[in-house]
Amino acid sequence: MKLFNLQHPEEQVSFAEAVKLGMGRDRGLFFPTDIPRLSDVAGLLRLPFVERSCHIIDAWIGSEIGHAAVRQLIEKAFNFPLALVKVDSRRSILELFHGPTLAFKDFGARFMAQCLSEFAAGQTITILTATSGDTGAAVAHAFYGLPGIKVVVLYPDGKISPLQEKLFCTLGGNIHTVAVNSDFDACQELVKKAFVDAELQRELHLNSANSINISRLLAQVCYYFEAVAASDHDGPPVVAVPSGNFGNLTAGLLAQAMGLPIKRFIAATNCNDTVPRYLSSGVWSPATTVATSSNAMDVSAPSNWPRVEEIFKTMGRPLSELSGVAVSEEQTRESLRELYKQDYLSEPHAAVAAYALQKSLQPGEHGIFLGTAHPAKFKESVEQTLSLSIDLPAPLQAVAARSILSKRLACDFNRFKDYLLEDIAD
Repeated sequence: MKLFNLQHPEEQVSFAEAVKLGMGRDRGLFFPTDIPRLSDVAGLLRLPFVERSCHIIDAWIGSEIGHAAVRQLIEKAFNFPLALVKVDSRRSILELFHGPTLAFKDFGARFMAQCLSEFAAGQTITILTATSGDTGAAVAHAFYGLPGIKVVVLYPDGKISPLQEKLFCTLGGNIHTVAVNSDFDACQELVKKAFVDAELQRELHLNSANSINISRLLAQVCYYFEAVAASDHDGPPVVAVPSGNFGNLTAGLLAQAMGLPIKRFIAATNCNDTVPRYLSSGVWSPATTVATSSNAMDVSAPSNWPRVEEIFKTMGRPLSELSGVAVSEEQTRESLRELYKQDYLSEPHAAVAAYALQKSLQPGEHGIFLGTAHPAKFKESVEQTLSLSIDLPAPLQAVAARSILSKRLACDFNRFKDYLLEDIAD
């Protein structure tokens, strides 16, 4: 598998190199030179999830690392369940929150951790990433205790849920967490600046574990196949994806490009609606990020958007095939209440996608929306909206009483750089 830098197409790397580098020159995202087309999708859809995932990932990287290595990576990473649950006659939810940190990010983070362990070859690596909520926990748990790897996670102070924070800011050891006095986009900008700083790169051997790392995206491709395989409807579904940094949607589009029968995608955002406005007007105009109850989607400048456009270009399809729906806070609460009336307890991110799907389905269509996090991770907002009490699942019970270990910093790159050199570098 070869990948090229979208900023500098002449820069081409192997999959292993792309995983270790994270980004290319000038913050360029890596993108495959070819998207493999599967010859027997119907046959794959009859296989169990892990077995099918081995075939899917093998199509991408089997020729580079070997079939046995692919199987080992998948079996170690995907050791927890997922489920497609019917909500009503036309909508089902793909539950992706049954992993160790109760969020869909477990799929990509655990696969990436296994890949880096395979490819690092004894080199000490510092994983540096920003999170708007769930990525931090998934990455921290996936890499916790792995020899030769340090993790630094930045997050917006006071803008993620208390239980999200507890999941990854209480571990210690090789996990370092930084609460930044700003929003997610500012955290992401600090990370991007660090990656182009020669001194930091030399001293820390930086790598990114958010959805700009291609290994994360390939892992996420796999569960879209499960969504279609588990559906009891005839014909391809419409799929609504709760979208923040747009890695999840990118993975779905790659699955479709591989031959998975999906009728169309809906990019569902909260009021941080850069993409829906762009799809409507053709003008890219990120606004100031607004804090919402679906905080993992509080992103105004999604890093993965260039990959979305590149997929449509590669497939020779118009971007107009993608629809974008922005969902307000009141509509999110309305969706949570409507789902609960259907005997389904959800949380704000899935509620955004459920609302967008319900408003977009045409006569004769059926759809799937993605459940990206367990409702208990957003206990306060869900309980307030639905006037009920949510029991904490075991992973959250285990951290609820622990102390936060985060370093708090102003949003200043020089101060952040000093912290990395003084506290993280060997």
